[in-house]
Amino acid sequence: MNTPSLYETDYQLWLEKTLACIRAGDWSQVDVEHLVEELEDLGQSNQHAVASYLMRLCEHLLKLKYWDAERERCYRGWLVEIRNFRIEIQDRLKRSPSLYPFVEDIFSRQYQRGRKLFLDGSGLDDKLVPETPPFTLEQALDENWLP
Repeated sequence: MNTPSLYETDYQLWLEKTLACIRAGDWSQVDVEHLVEELEDLGQSNQHAVASYLMRLCEHLLKLKYWDAERERCYRGWLVEIRNFRIEIQDRLKRSPSLYPFVEDIFSRQYQRGRKLFLDGSGLDDKLVPETPPFTLEQALDENWLP
């Protein structure tokens, strides 16, 4: 019969004890297996966040470019969202510049996902919105660029 570990029963206490052990240099008490798992999850979490923000950024850039019927009513809100998504992506890239190649790799896929969200929300004919991005990654991330 396996007794649940501290990691499984009280994550916050496990985290505090793990940090205390690491700070004290007491590696013999560190739950390495779960620590490695948490570090892997942290990297995946950063990638997931960047991917999500990029998808939403593409969606809102498309709103700005193509959704004429809602532009007057929603323009300012879309601008705020675009700025927010750019800030979130740029902050993560500043903290982890090695994420940039990941962002380059997923740009087209996240554009496609953002395009689907845009089309679902707008009800516009999908033939009106290109399947390939009408803007570059650099433009999408540039705080001074709008479509």
